[in-house]
Amino acid sequence: MRPALRPTARPLLKWAGGKRQLLDTLSAHYPQAFDRYVEPFLGSGAVFFDLQARGVLEGRRAWLADVNPDLVGCYRTVRDHTDAVIASLQRLQAAHRTNGEAFYYEVRDQRFNPLRAGLRSDGSTTAENGYTPALAAMLIYLNRTGFNGLFRLNQRGAFNVPAGRYVEPRICDPDHVRTVAAAFAAPDVAIDCMPFDEVLDATGAGDFVYCDPPYAPLSRTASFAHYTAGGFSAFDQRRLQCAVIAACRRGARVLLSNSSAPEIVELYSSAAARKAGLRLSLVAARRAINSRATGRGTVNEVVVSNLRPQPALVVRGKLRMARAGARTAKSRTA
Repeated sequence: MRPALRPTARPLLKWAGGKRQLLDTLSAHYPQAFDRYVEPFLGSGAVFFDLQARGVLEGRRAWLADVNPDLVGCYRTVRDHTDAVIASLQRLQAAHRTNGEAFYYEVRDQRFNPLRAGLRSDGSTTAENGYTPALAAMLIYLNRTGFNGLFRLNQRGAFNVPAGRYVEPRICDPDHVRTVAAAFAAPDVAIDCMPFDEVLDATGAGDFVYCDPPYAPLSRTASFAHYTAGGFSAFDQRRLQCAVIAACRRGARVLLSNSSAPEIVELYSSAAARKAGLRLSLVAARRAINSRATGRGTVNEVVVSNLRPQPALVVRGKLRMARAGARTAKSRTA
């Protein structure tokens, strides 16, 4: 029987590929014994908040990391300057209710992007350390009112998500912000801006690692990997697979989610992955990010782990089909 959930924070930001809908599936892989929780792709932090809600993190360390300096800067500022972030959010909410879409573009183009550009050009501090309460509030505001809650950068590193169509978006929820701040401020919780490979290289026995990388696209037009100006390429997916296998060999307990793109199925069904103890399962998930409502629906996603789930999650027929698709894709590129 699972422990009862306790009142705690839920994700502060909407994030492409956020895992709240898959928590029942992912939680079947949570280990009962570990020393430290490590998350190299923090995103919305849905699994971190779920672990905290279940009391699993009590007495354990948590190392949260992401390569996105805006995300890390926002979370650290919410943690360290909670009341100032709330006050800025309240002002943004009041202005949005008056001017709506026009105010969104004013914040995006005349405030947020220029301030971010200033941080990148200032060599005296890193971007995540230069975040102010006003800048953190603007990121939360743009996330709550932008199209599908995306965080997307163009090649110049500018945030370019268009305004969303919301009638009464909930921009400022002070109680919610405070619970998120308290979660990040808990003892032994660290938030760092680091590449995934550096984080994974520092993991081993005693660690429970959850990886939720930008998903491999299922089609040429389905990629939402530009959370940083450099994106997340097929080569990065292969680098991640190698880092995950190495972590498993050092004794880490690993859980990973990704799309069911043929190259991902191939990577984690490979002999090297199986030898490291990794097993791949397919689970159904809702596709929530698409410019057309007709393009949203149920798709298969991949869950990979060297932990045995309870209950078993492999959908054997679908898994055979996915592996056949991976072999077909490989033969086409050979």
